[in-house]
Amino acid sequence: MATGSLPHPTPLLRGVGVSPGTAAGPTVRVTERPPEPAVGPPPDDPAAEAARIAPAAQEVSDSLRERTATTDEAAAVLAATAEMAADPSLTSRAEALVSERRLPAERAVHEAAGEFAEMLGAAGGLMAERARDVLDVRDRIVARLRGTVPPGVPDLDGPCVLLARDLAPADTADLDPSLVLALATEGGGPTGHTAVLARALGIPAVVATRGLLEHPAGGADVDGTTGEVTLHAEAVPARAAAVAEVAWDGTGRTHDGHPVPVLANVGSPADARAAMEGGAEGVGLFRTEFCFLDARTEPSEAAQREAYRAVLEPLSGLPVVVRTLDAGADKPLPFLSMGDEPNPALGVRGLRVAFDRPGLLDRQLSAIAGAAADTGARVSVMAPMVATAAEARWFAERARAAGLERVGVMVETPAAALTGPALVRAVDFVSVGTNDLAQYTFAADRLSGALAELNDPWQPALLRLVAELARAGQEHGVPVGVCGEAAADPRLAGVLAGAGVSSLSMSAAALAPVGSVLAEHTREAFGRAARAALAADSPQEARDAAARELAAEERGL
Repeated sequence: MATGSLPHPTPLLRGVGVSPGTAAGPTVRVTERPPEPAVGPPPDDPAAEAARIAPAAQEVSDSLRERTATTDEAAAVLAATAEMAADPSLTSRAEALVSERRLPAERAVHEAAGEFAEMLGAAGGLMAERARDVLDVRDRIVARLRGTVPPGVPDLDGPCVLLARDLAPADTADLDPSLVLALATEGGGPTGHTAVLARALGIPAVVATRGLLEHPAGGADVDGTTGEVTLHAEAVPARAAAVAEVAWDGTGRTHDGHPVPVLANVGSPADARAAMEGGAEGVGLFRTEFCFLDARTEPSEAAQREAYRAVLEPLSGLPVVVRTLDAGADKPLPFLSMGDEPNPALGVRGLRVAFDRPGLLDRQLSAIAGAAADTGARVSVMAPMVATAAEARWFAERARAAGLERVGVMVETPAAALTGPALVRAVDFVSVGTNDLAQYTFAADRLSGALAELNDPWQPALLRLVAELARAGQEHGVPVGVCGEAAADPRLAGVLAGAGVSSLSMSAAALAPVGSVLAEHTREAFGRAARAALAADSPQEARDAAARELAAEERGL
């Protein structure tokens, strides 16, 4: 474990807290990517050199498949990364570079993967995240060809705090919470894979911590709630995460009984089962993309109905909000044949895909209605990426024609939030996707670590948009929920409820912590905390102001 001397005082760094709780312990640094391979000298036998690539890639793929995932989501990450490592298009391109340009195998893999990553990165959004996966696979194959230690988390011999420039999805997928007490990274953002998996595992985590690796450190304290990381010269005793555990009876409500349903985000049958085990009162976001992402042709209505039924069966009798296909642009589907776009994040995505392909939407709506009838789940449906009231009305008409009576839309653009009164009159409910709403409000890619603070869900400008929309909903009797990552932050969830948000939807791991914090304070106290956060000038000021208001009530109770 790394040790060293530090100047005094002990460095206190601030990043973005993405998974609540505090922990301390000796530090372990994640092994960084290998240096860029040299272009030469050329191999004596190009055929033999090229023949080294496929076996190395397969070994990397096999090693990833052999790792034990800690959650269903993590298992999917490992499987996807393993498949990418063995992708014949990557290995064949690298082999061609050896043959055509007489590059060493390591350099050929480096350049071939770089080409693929550049294409994916240009697409933005989800594709940019996959570009990072390609680079992770590249580095693992290069290390295998060199016979050196691959990048990632080394073998751990005791509880520790992980420090890293960033963590690849495959690195976070099999983290052991009994050994990894907390983690802190220089890169990453509040909606990236590190944040999502850390929350799912209950590991306190801070991302976008500038200067984290500039200091040698033997120990560290990490506060995943405040985003503070304190580095120590020497190793410090391991201290397990301290996350407030307050009994929750499974009903989302404030201390004085005001109802705030605590719902789950799901995207697979396993997610649905986890939601029920976690005590969800229903589902606020059922992502249907799993049915489409690997399809070479549009899934038939019958196939979709069967897939949706598998997710809805554990949810019989409960309210479930199903989001229609959120694809296009940054999440291209092979059968859509949409061509290239100069700025995919601002392109044809979400509901916009259906404007020229209404049949695609109508078939999905029919399948959703059929699956609802099959299972007895109380299904509502909502459309993603809606910008205007006219778009909302267009979607509502088609959904109701398919037999789905309760219809809503996701608010992910400032335009939709700012036209709240007209929007809520067009539908039965709205749900705020805070991840994309932040991205578009601040013109900041939500996957960029350098812009992580702008995508902090405590940003006052973001909170003001949500509060204005909630007020419009209250005036017209239309529920306004939140289904973005903001809902998984227990204290922020209370602030959102205080701002008028009617329901909160999150990952299964966050259900009990959020439900517990809601039960600790009155609706009035959350209202005061919301007003204080809305009046702040920065995310940290918003956090501090809300904390003071809630602490004041605790002293008075």
